[in-house]
Amino acid sequence: MNSQDLLNVAKEFGSPVYVYDAEKIVSQYQRLTSAFKKVKSLRINYAVKALSNISVLKLFNNLGSGIDTVSWQEVKLGLAAGFKPENIIFTPNGVSLEEIEAVAALGVQINIDNLSVLEQFGAKHPDIPVCIRINPHVMAGGNSNISVGHIDSKFGISIHQIPHILRIVENTNMCVNGIHMHTGSDILDIEVFLYASEILFETAKNFKDLEFVDFGSGFKVPYKDGDIETNIEELGKKLGNRFNKFCEEYGKDLTLAFEPGKFLVSEAGNFLAKVNVVKQTTSTVFAGIDSGFNHLIRPMFYNSYHKIENISNPKGRERFYSIVGYICETDTFANNRRISEIKEGDVLCFKNAGAYCFTMASNYNSRYRPAEILWYKGQAHLIRKRETFDDLIRNQVEVNLDDLQPKKEIAK
Repeated sequence: MNSQDLLNVAKEFGSPVYVYDAEKIVSQYQRLTSAFKKVKSLRINYAVKALSNISVLKLFNNLGSGIDTVSWQEVKLGLAAGFKPENIIFTPNGVSLEEIEAVAALGVQINIDNLSVLEQFGAKHPDIPVCIRINPHVMAGGNSNISVGHIDSKFGISIHQIPHILRIVENTNMCVNGIHMHTGSDILDIEVFLYASEILFETAKNFKDLEFVDFGSGFKVPYKDGDIETNIEELGKKLGNRFNKFCEEYGKDLTLAFEPGKFLVSEAGNFLAKVNVVKQTTSTVFAGIDSGFNHLIRPMFYNSYHKIENISNPKGRERFYSIVGYICETDTFANNRRISEIKEGDVLCFKNAGAYCFTMASNYNSRYRPAEILWYKGQAHLIRKRETFDDLIRNQVEVNLDDLQPKKEIAK
């Protein structure tokens, strides 16, 4: 899709609005599967938390993908989108045993990252296969804010606690059918990732009934012109060959699994917002848009970079602008960014808005969450309506304060 297509979407559906290019999602999925084509059994489990719209999930289901979920609600979304329970893996963190049991009862693959929960679940349900999430203590990601492989991470069971895991497995006679790791997002150094993979292979040798080995994800995508990204093709060649060799050593063919989110949907997403005001101060030119961190929090939360284009004036003379929102907080999307000259009423496009953008939106300042559009086969399809005031108060319970009687003071 091009800039004119995006302008047409903004005109038809209003702003702010999220637009997802289905063709880009499909091409990223095919790129990943092609990179690992020499692996006999490959399973891509799309990370639902990145972008959880049910229409997007149906698209992945049509591609033959599985899904990675982190909550009971995401599991229900996956089932509603048509995924079979056996094509869903549940990888929560810090949830109750009751939630894990409820998901397991549906036939969904369970992934446990806590010794206490592992022992409790194994003692009660030794016949239900589980995957175990390992923390390899390797940071393959480039952003410390989104790395989960460091030694003080709340995610995973430390590799130094393998003896504890083995003791629990032996005592409960539970079945371990998968081993898993996730080092974090924005993987820059493939060799570091391969090093972490060796730790996972060594760990896997301790379990004799494995069906799959899950390497997580965290593949970096380009955020700006000339930006570096994870070399998926090189990773596919090196890790694919190593995985095949490990299967020979292990004595049977296993499934190689990944759980990509950002890699599959980030570049497919465009966030469109209209410029409300251009404000000149003593040192800065602000372009204030009809949105804020209630719709796109990543620049403020992760200090993440989103390329911003003025699609209303793409060939205009570039000037320096700070792009800010309408929230009654400091919500700065970009500082002194070179953008084609902006005037009030122009539509700005934020790139890489497919992952962890709408899913992290809120109603802060009592603002409505925006609409979502799927661009599919050359047409715009509304896949989420813009919220209204009725949505804002739907679950609020209004009480008549005049009818509330004060509590009587207890006699002393």
